[in-house]
Amino acid sequence: MVMTGWNSKICHRRRVGLGKLLGLREQRDSGRAQVLDTIRNAGPIARIDIAEATGFSPATVTAITSELMLAGLIVETPLAAGAGDDARAKRGRPRVLLKLNGAARLVAGLKVAHRSIWVQVVDFEGTEIVDYEMQLARARMQTEELCNVVIGAVEMACAKGGIELDTISGMCVAMAGQITDDGFVHWSSSLIERNVDLGPQLQARAPCPVFIGNDANLVAKAEHLFGKAQSINDFLVVTVEHGVGLGIVLGGKLYGGTRGCGAEFGHVKVQLGSALCQCGQRGCLEAYVGDYALLREAQFGDEVYTDVKQVFAAADAGDAIARSVLERASRMFAMGIANLINIFDPQLIILAGARTSFGHLYNDDMRKEIRSMVVQVDAPLPNIEVHQWGDAMWAKGAAAYAIERVSELTIRELAQNAA
Repeated sequence: MVMTGWNSKICHRRRVGLGKLLGLREQRDSGRAQVLDTIRNAGPIARIDIAEATGFSPATVTAITSELMLAGLIVETPLAAGAGDDARAKRGRPRVLLKLNGAARLVAGLKVAHRSIWVQVVDFEGTEIVDYEMQLARARMQTEELCNVVIGAVEMACAKGGIELDTISGMCVAMAGQITDDGFVHWSSSLIERNVDLGPQLQARAPCPVFIGNDANLVAKAEHLFGKAQSINDFLVVTVEHGVGLGIVLGGKLYGGTRGCGAEFGHVKVQLGSALCQCGQRGCLEAYVGDYALLREAQFGDEVYTDVKQVFAAADAGDAIARSVLERASRMFAMGIANLINIFDPQLIILAGARTSFGHLYNDDMRKEIRSMVVQVDAPLPNIEVHQWGDAMWAKGAAAYAIERVSELTIRELAQNAA
């Protein structure tokens, strides 16, 4: 079929009109997301303050917040007596604030650790409803077994809290490894197979949307929302447990790389062709620093260790081999941290995890080594802080990510209903 010039112009106009319509919808979705994020990050906040924070007009903020209230995502709350009273309040018109509606959604965050799965169910404000820990029979599993265990852990958590499983609006699984945004796992220490499209397989078993993320990234999310980096937009989180991970937040946003394989701090090479890493390569940082590496290296003495805490205790008691293993780990770790400072020059580095002690990795000697290896400028080193917490914090980071993703899905539904 040959188009006439007139028909061609009509088709062109229709394409342009459709493009403009799609562009407007994307802008509206983005605006809704910005307003919701502002309310989430600020807590109770007035509409006029939302307008100032987002750059939107008061009329636009009023329209968007009305939609979000209609969807049940946010609610109005009066300003507490004596808290920030202004001229409007004194004239008799109480200032109304907006906050997230905690009852709007329930989500589950999960941390798949080396020997356990920790589940935390929270409301839409991130308030903990119930937590549950399930011990694992083995650290590495086939894909089908891991999927069944993950869903089973959520079911047990819901049963513990008296929650119906079908009331969960979304779940996020945090696990070590190289994981894309759509849940494709290139490699994980929790899976026997490589290159597993885990997202669809978990989704087929779940009653709600499922999201999967690298555990260190989700710890960074938790630190940004609930921890030591609440007011900081450029920081790094280094996690140390069975392996070593890195979460990068730049400009307030997580960075994971084009393929979802970035920020693999544990697998930077610190000594070529040497210690074997669990990823299959040699000379990785975590092959000297991770819990499994410390246990492996300490076995060359007369003692047999089954827990890394025993290695720490032996070093404190003067065991030469245990002390040598920990000293080498500290030197390797200092090299790695110095490289991070040279590359990113962050405002803050958080050393995070559930360890009973970071003393062998972060001490006066280690700080001196870092100073000797960073680019020398007339400025102090970035702040380096230790934040020790259990697996519940990892799960809380996963839950925070689930809240964000469920919010995105809800905003899309708003756009479709408004179309």
